[in-house]
Amino acid sequence: MKHLTFEWDDDKSRSNLRKHGISFDEAMREEYDFSQGEKNPYAKKLKKQMTIRIDEDVIDYFKALSDEMGIPYQSLINLYLKDCAANQRKLSMSWR
Repeated sequence: MKHLTFEWDDDKSRSNLRKHGISFDEAMREEYDFSQGEKNPYAKKLKKQMTIRIDEDVIDYFKALSDEMGIPYQSLINLYLKDCAANQRKLSMSWR
């Protein structure tokens, strides 16, 4: 492993402390003690990556809508599906 060297910058150190609430000294520790840590309360709500086949025109619709709304299209699709699930919407289809 190569040895790393750092040049200390007092101004950057103070700026980092103000911006992030942690000093370089603290951030550069070799070991941390997580024994008093708390579990992430949002861990159960993490998203699951999966493959899904969606028609190209549907993707185009959500991409155009995402440009208009300023939300990434995948997030927009997720929000739409989440709303459907929350409101227990069911697709109305008839086969001919």
